Amino acid sequence: MSTGTIKKVAGPLVIAEGMRDANMFDVVRVSAKRLIGEIIEMHGDQASIQVYEETSGLGPGEPVESMNVPLSVELGPGLIGSIFDGIQRPLDDILKTTGSNNLKRGVEVPSLKRDRKWNFVPSVAVGDELQPGDVLGTVKETESVTQKIMVPPEVSGTVKSICAGEYTVDAVIAVLSTKDGDKELTMLQRWPVRKGRPYAEKLPPDMPLITGQRVIDALFPIAKGGVAAVPGPFGSGKTVIQHQLAKWAEADIVVYIGCGERGNEMTDVLNEFPELKDPKTGRSLMERTVLIANTSDMPVAAREASIYTGITIAEYFRDMGYSVALMADSTSRWAEALREMSGRLEEMPGEEGYPAYLGSRLAQFYERAGRVVSLGKDGRMGALSVIGAVSPPGGDISEPVSQATLRIVKVYWGLDSSLAYKRHFPAINWLTSYSLYVDNMGDWFDEHVAPDWMELRQKLMSLLQEEAQLEEIVKMVGMDALSAPDRLKMEAARSIREDFLHQNSFHEIDTYTPLEKQYLMMKLVIAFFEQCTEALKKGSSVNDLLKMAVRERIGRYKYTTNENIHKEYDAVMAELATEIAETVGKEDF
Repeated sequence: MSTGTIKKVAGPLVIAEGMRDANMFDVVRVSAKRLIGEIIEMHGDQASIQVYEETSGLGPGEPVESMNVPLSVELGPGLIGSIFDGIQRPLDDILKTTGSNNLKRGVEVPSLKRDRKWNFVPSVAVGDELQPGDVLGTVKETESVTQKIMVPPEVSGTVKSICAGEYTVDAVIAVLSTKDGDKELTMLQRWPVRKGRPYAEKLPPDMPLITGQRVIDALFPIAKGGVAAVPGPFGSGKTVIQHQLAKWAEADIVVYIGCGERGNEMTDVLNEFPELKDPKTGRSLMERTVLIANTSDMPVAAREASIYTGITIAEYFRDMGYSVALMADSTSRWAEALREMSGRLEEMPGEEGYPAYLGSRLAQFYERAGRVVSLGKDGRMGALSVIGAVSPPGGDISEPVSQATLRIVKVYWGLDSSLAYKRHFPAINWLTSYSLYVDNMGDWFDEHVAPDWMELRQKLMSLLQEEAQLEEIVKMVGMDALSAPDRLKMEAARSIREDFLHQNSFHEIDTYTPLEKQYLMMKLVIAFFEQCTEALKKGSSVNDLLKMAVRERIGRYKYTTNENIHKEYDAVMAELATEIAETVGKEDF
């Protein structure tokens, strides 16, 4: 181990000398208090250390010890349902160790519990040839998650012995005969957080991650293994959207990173997630969730590590063949940590003081998402989808973090504070948001939902865009100046906004809408517009059309239970035809 001494302390940055034998990104222990840190810059025998704990009271001459290993996370049974800080220290174990609600400096506790035994069920036999990524056996971690114990990357050989029964994570469960001798395997793996886990093949993003949120699935879908950004000002509903996605998205595992959010917001998350019921199982959502809790009052450096900790854990479950959804809330706080550390290192600043490498660091993070074929003979397919919230000051997305993020991600859900103030949730602005996955996934929607899904989506988007243009005229001369067809367009667009895009996350039926129901809702709104347009041509009065009682029934259709959607759809369509016929005269229609 390389040892040195502190030369200078500047906030979370410590300069140590005598560290010639240390390496970049090594974990170090600083001072007699053994504060944990990471080497982020080397000049000769001087190392710049990013310390993940409060550095007050440290002074020159105190010892610094390199552990000669990069910052890594422990992967194995015990991850699910855990709440970690940004460097994977379990908060419940720290509480037991220190007896205090406040994090004490220099606490050393293992990330995964060493005293808990797990029932290991082997799936290989003595004499089997194993490759990297092959499954040794399984552990039933919760009712929702069966963890696959895999051969570590870069390890292959013949099974010499295999165990079955209850073991701790660090007990030897298998021995492989390799070309370099016998290799003992445990249920525990360690992996450096700044290095992506390997896979066999990356697959194209041509399958949607179904969320049950209509504005997302129908207008701006995200692919399985895709990346999305949710920028928005304070109070526009970023956290609510992430809760909805965690609860309803078609993901087997959820990793939620509270990356430097306010302490009270993170407390709400920690209190609410265990209370959330998993709609798939009826049990607690925590049975398939990992939480990384890092509030803004924790040392700045720990925020920078937290998203790497989270995405490494997410990659581990992806390698098992699971679909994983990772929520990072918010990457703005992470970028602020980069800015502070860059300033302490006296690097040349980029725009608004952020480091010049902000964009590349963001890209390195987001590119670890994807739908992949995992290592191993069985060709498991897993997906890691990343949804990053961005908190631009004052909601101004022209600032560097938002702009760097938008250059990388393929889906932009632009939250609008004016929609939030009108109580329109999700407050995703349909005129500024976009999804670059739509063209790739159009065939999937047409094949698996309905052949005219993409056509209906285009009609909805066209009506919403035409409404925005007509609103400018209405502001100047009033609604009465519009022609009858234009008034009808305005009303159809209002129906799209209020009856389709507006969704109540607290209503037991409206909180989640399956694709089939979304399709029927789109058909109803477009049928109303197209049939009314035909009726206008045949002499109907626009006022009569807009007063039809069926419009209220179309608006209430979203509250129809999933068992009755076809029956109610047929009834509404019949009533629509009847009422339109009455406005033009039955003999003419």
